[in-house]
Amino acid sequence: MSIRTLAIGLLAVAAASAQPQSRGGAPNWGPRVVGAEPGRQGPVVKGAPFSADLVTETTQALADGNHIHQTSTSRLYRDAEGRTRREQSLNGLGVLAPNANLPPVVFINDPVAHVNYALSPSAHTATRAAGAGRRMRVPQAQTGGQSLKTESLGHQTIEGVQTEGTRTTVTIAAGQLGNEQPIQIVSETWYSADLQMAILSRRSDPRSGETVTRYANMSRTEPAHALFEVPADYKVTDAGGRGPRTVTK
Repeated sequence: MSIRTLAIGLLAVAAASAQPQSRGGAPNWGPRVVGAEPGRQGPVVKGAPFSADLVTETTQALADGNHIHQTSTSRLYRDAEGRTRREQSLNGLGVLAPNANLPPVVFINDPVAHVNYALSPSAHTATRAAGAGRRMRVPQAQTGGQSLKTESLGHQTIEGVQTEGTRTTVTIAAGQLGNEQPIQIVSETWYSADLQMAILSRRSDPRSGETVTRYANMSRTEPAHALFEVPADYKVTDAGGRGPRTVTK
């Protein structure tokens, strides 16, 4: 079971515990999980520790001239051995729960111990799963009616980190999707070779709007080791079906 699946299950449980109850114990409304990407696997990066806020902003223009703007922020940590920790609110992971103050969740990926955790700090519980191997990005093949253009944007310093920029433009020809005019999807990425990750990315698609993902409040110091461990008083349940137990150090 992947950490993404564990995350969705944890979100549903935590959201259900936070929702209001009607008479007879039945909920007045149920949470709706529309997607989550915490704990996303990637190549293990060693020797490049950091901590930072990850801010994602989406802006969508509606046909009547109205705009929808949403912002979510999570806190990320990575140590010199490649362990990662992500702290995020349930709302930011896609649980739509009106008027609910949902608790945060934490995702830990430990490639050294080959294990992943999804933690609920409010409940002092954790779900553990065996870590997966590296996932390599496979280039997507171009389909008919689309053209791809890539250009360099040079270099710039972002959050004290040297980055190299690239702009990619995908053009969908007229008629491919029933569109009268060509559709252009523009992606801009500022990548740090030192940290081996994008520090800033921007994607603009006239069908869905603009999404900007950026790191802020960046620190290059080594995070505390305790951030990548399950606290001793948490109840840990294995994803394979083993019952809860108390973690002891």
